[in-house]
Amino acid sequence: MTHSRALTITSLGLAQTLAWASSYYLPAMLATSMARDLGVSTPTIFLGFSVALVVSALLGPLAGKTIDRYGGRPVLAANSLVFALGLVVMAAAQGQLGLFVAWMILGVAMAAGLYEAAFAALVHLYGRDARGAITGITLLAGFASTVGWPLSAWLELEWGWRTACLVWAGLHLLVGLPLNWRLPATPVVAPAPTPVKPITQPTPTAAVDRRDTGTTRTAVLLALVFAVTWFISTAMAAHLPRLLQANDVPLATALVFAGLVGPAQVAGRLLEYGLLRNIHPLVSARLAGAMHTLGAMAFLFIGVPAGAVFTVLHGAGNGVLTIAKGTLPLALFGVKDYGARQGLLMVPARFAQASSPYLFGLAIDRFGAGALWFSAALGGLGFAALLLLRDSSRAEK
Repeated sequence: MTHSRALTITSLGLAQTLAWASSYYLPAMLATSMARDLGVSTPTIFLGFSVALVVSALLGPLAGKTIDRYGGRPVLAANSLVFALGLVVMAAAQGQLGLFVAWMILGVAMAAGLYEAAFAALVHLYGRDARGAITGITLLAGFASTVGWPLSAWLELEWGWRTACLVWAGLHLLVGLPLNWRLPATPVVAPAPTPVKPITQPTPTAAVDRRDTGTTRTAVLLALVFAVTWFISTAMAAHLPRLLQANDVPLATALVFAGLVGPAQVAGRLLEYGLLRNIHPLVSARLAGAMHTLGAMAFLFIGVPAGAVFTVLHGAGNGVLTIAKGTLPLALFGVKDYGARQGLLMVPARFAQASSPYLFGLAIDRFGAGALWFSAALGGLGFAALLLLRDSSRAEK
């Protein structure tokens, strides 16, 4: 790895850590005090977060298309300003209206500032060689909750949630903006002209139809995989300790088990960066896609002793599948229009993510320990979709 490439990965990875810590992981620590101060319920704070995710889903394709055209540096750097604006507006909120306006601004920032945008920026820079870089930034940003939760909690305890939001805004201006601006400035490359085929050798209509049908089928299956993955990941992030307790794990033990998810995610990403880097990303995604369901089944049938196995397998699988969100579209569709396609593929995933905390919470309320069957079945559905995926680009060569 060259020095400039390593510097790019480090800068973007640190910027992604900041972006995730100050948006996705923000309400977990500040929601209670925000709700008390603004005179709203705690679920209202998380409803605002869901609104941000919906805005992110709607604007994701546009953000990806913009990166395809102009590169990652101007989009991600400008987005640091949007993150800062959203956090300042949140700090100044005096009621429900201001709160939702702030979350909508942060939704715009999340559309063009989280992993999908970073992946598109790396593909714009490195093309098909971006897999290692994608893995590198997820390794660094995998510590976003490790950094973000304690820092937000400390700031809230010492100076209040409004100051915490202002500090995060300042970090975007003083740290995030310079880091994103360090990305190489890549020129807009005009698409090569399409060669004109001789009139005596027309492309058979049936072959074109088959290719288009295959592309659509691949896109639908991939969107399903991403939606299932995001739903499970967000559900576990919001409810894992409670889910473990519903399965008879004592609170103290549940917290220990839940704490294994983060290290397992990093271990999974290290595995992808090392042992799995030379195999097709579809193979590593299939291995990872089976892990949540396997761990859940072990936990359901064996009980408390298998709780740690469940959380470790879930974490490791989720860590690899996070990388697969960037590498699979690249491997299956190529570099052209990567950002726009990535944005479209993630639209169902963002909606699934927005609904996940509420729906899975209802499942636990209604079924208790049986809610784990729900996530296990969803994991099995995602694994089946991965088995049905084929790399048509290889077949055509």
